[in-house]
Amino acid sequence: MTGLLGLLLLGTTWTALAAPPGSGADTTGPDGQPRTLDATLAAIVDDPAHPLASLSVLAIRQGKVSYQQQFGYRHMGATPADSLPVTPATLFRIASVSKMMTTLGLMRLVEQGKLSLDQDVGVYLGFSLRNPHFPQQPLTLRSLLSHTSSLRDAGGYAWGPERSLRDVFTAGGDLMWDAAAAPGRYFTYANLNWGVIGTVMEKVTGERFDLLMRRLLLDPLDVRGGYNPAAFSADEVANTATLYRKRTLDTEVWQPAGPWIAQADDFHARAPDAPAGLAHYAIGSNATVFSPTGGLRISAAGLGKVMQMLLDGGRHQGKQLLQPASIALMFGRQWQLAPDGGNGDSERGLYRAWGLGNQQFDAVAGQGNGLAEGASFTAVGHLGDAYGLVSAFVLDFKNRNGMVMLVGGTGSDPAQHAGTYSAMGRSEERILTALYRGAIANKQSLH
Repeated sequence: MTGLLGLLLLGTTWTALAAPPGSGADTTGPDGQPRTLDATLAAIVDDPAHPLASLSVLAIRQGKVSYQQQFGYRHMGATPADSLPVTPATLFRIASVSKMMTTLGLMRLVEQGKLSLDQDVGVYLGFSLRNPHFPQQPLTLRSLLSHTSSLRDAGGYAWGPERSLRDVFTAGGDLMWDAAAAPGRYFTYANLNWGVIGTVMEKVTGERFDLLMRRLLLDPLDVRGGYNPAAFSADEVANTATLYRKRTLDTEVWQPAGPWIAQADDFHARAPDAPAGLAHYAIGSNATVFSPTGGLRISAAGLGKVMQMLLDGGRHQGKQLLQPASIALMFGRQWQLAPDGGNGDSERGLYRAWGLGNQQFDAVAGQGNGLAEGASFTAVGHLGDAYGLVSAFVLDFKNRNGMVMLVGGTGSDPAQHAGTYSAMGRSEERILTALYRGAIANKQSLH
């Protein structure tokens, strides 16, 4: 996947767009004085040392939306007057949160008996897919969904429609595999797992992945967007957020006071094109074309609908989209980091437990996967990070609470602005903490 170039904004940090005073829940600023949640989040977006291009957030408290707001710009023009603000309908490319949405579609196919979590995936694909170092042990959907498949990203994880996964794996060699850990034994986060998952979904349904996910998830919830922006309406294209960084692409030098540089989805410079050769694509050969791993464009409000459906036991407007048993299975724990850390790569404590296509946040102090500072927000969900986009979809089934965060661009080096209580960046920590305190923990937040 490649980002689109475009030097679009000269100079300064602009004041973020906020709602009218009083529309947000109360929280406390760094000076200890009460302020609205709107103002708290706007200050984070507009931090001169660590600016954000855009932000769209949503919170659910006790099963109901308690807060929803947008800040900044989905497209940067030469001046503020030429720029386009984020709206409630703005679509963001949500990076790896897409994996969890893909998994929801897959679980519907499991319910329908089209897929089994423990079947050898080679049976579905039509070719043998085995780690050559452990040829007797099959890969299963369960191992792919829990990142214990032994697949690795070193050989790539996305190819054009002219390539088939069969050919990719035939030519890929050892770069595609863990030579030391057999399937089911060791956790390593790998995007390639979802390319295989999407291809399996195509193979058993005979439907192209982007269209399949519309049928399985987006259309039943009346959610706009999808995995193929070339199929979007003109309105959807116009309201898709360009993803930015304040980092040059050639030297990777960060300049927080410098220009925003488009990284992906700059559809104002060029309309989205269908993948070259798509007309000749063989369904079930290579679903990485549609990026089941990171390519979903969806709004925070759309993700809020998904979250409410899950919190309502799989029901939406009186219709059962997923059975409660399927939800329980999906969010049941499949892998947990051993005390000695010997059964997985936790990436600085970020990954400590995993379900089927979802991360599990235990909110234990000092472990690196907490979500809200000074609070015990035990949750499940997914995080995302690509092309300047940073995202979170996290929900607490027990208390029926949840948060959605979509950041459309980072202006400072995340490595130089690390989190203080987690493996996330500090801006993400500040957003999620403010959202939790102002729209979930605050009993007056419902409005």
